[in-house]
Amino acid sequence: MMMRAAPARLHHGALGLFLSLLVLVLFVLSLFLGPADLGLPDLFKAIDGDDGILQAIFWQIRLPRALLAVLVGGSLGLSGAALQGLLRNPLAEPGVIGVSASAGFGAVLALYFSAAGLSLSVPLAAMTGAFLATALLLVLARRDASVLSLILAGVAINALAGALTALALNLSPNPFALADMVHWLMGSFADRSHRDVMMAAPFIIMGMALLLLSGRGLRGLVLGEETAQSLGINPARLRLLVTLGAALCVGAGVAVAGAIGFVGLVVPHILRPWVGYDPARLLWPSALGGAALLLGADSLVRLLPGGQELKLGVVTALIGAPVFLHLIWSTRRLMR
Repeated sequence: MMMRAAPARLHHGALGLFLSLLVLVLFVLSLFLGPADLGLPDLFKAIDGDDGILQAIFWQIRLPRALLAVLVGGSLGLSGAALQGLLRNPLAEPGVIGVSASAGFGAVLALYFSAAGLSLSVPLAAMTGAFLATALLLVLARRDASVLSLILAGVAINALAGALTALALNLSPNPFALADMVHWLMGSFADRSHRDVMMAAPFIIMGMALLLLSGRGLRGLVLGEETAQSLGINPARLRLLVTLGAALCVGAGVAVAGAIGFVGLVVPHILRPWVGYDPARLLWPSALGGAALLLGADSLVRLLPGGQELKLGVVTALIGAPVFLHLIWSTRRLMR
């Protein structure tokens, strides 16, 4: 069997420092990118409060967008790393548990009925869909269920939510409602406010905390469930921790930003060789890497000529799909 050549393992602190600096640089850069061409002097004017327009651009438009990119990107990267460790499959990603699709269905349903005259909140509807999917997942994959049962339950929920979303799109009452649904499903941080940040942040932070607590269990799980149990790790508790944490992160992210795929797949895959394939060491770098990826992607969509802003989910899919194909090809080659 052929073995892949791994890059030299970096010290955990050095990798974390590099990724933290990258996130900081991209965060600051994102504050200056957009239709309005602004520079460093304009930022100082906005801080001093001399110009109301500059204040609105920096603090009410671009700052919430950058904060959401950090929160959503970090949570998706961390969720992907934790789920890949739990399922022991580098092809796993947050959408595998069905929460992302369910949150998307909740948002589409809100848009559907809002177009018909009822006032519903899209973020709250998406969060409701995410939590209902989580509850169903935990019922289907009970305490004594295996990882395979968890995967199958997630696939079933994902398929059901996808079918219901397609049904809502098909029965859309008018073309304007359909356009709103499709645009929302593509994912974007445009036109988001501090209210969206405040709505998503508590759930994302709680979810990330649960996922970071799973590091020791994921490291033990590499040796198999029986060996992990002999080391004092409870596989059922670990599955609950990772599933609930990922559900909180993904549900809250989809609720405010729409469907953004492939971040949880791409980032852990890129960083895994640099942490010595240790699932516990992969968690925090994946969070930073996910934040950096979405900050960079969101900055990129604002640089397109003509004033047309590409949807963020489209950009991440264009990046993630080739990586996904590379993963499949590499796995196929190693299985020979």
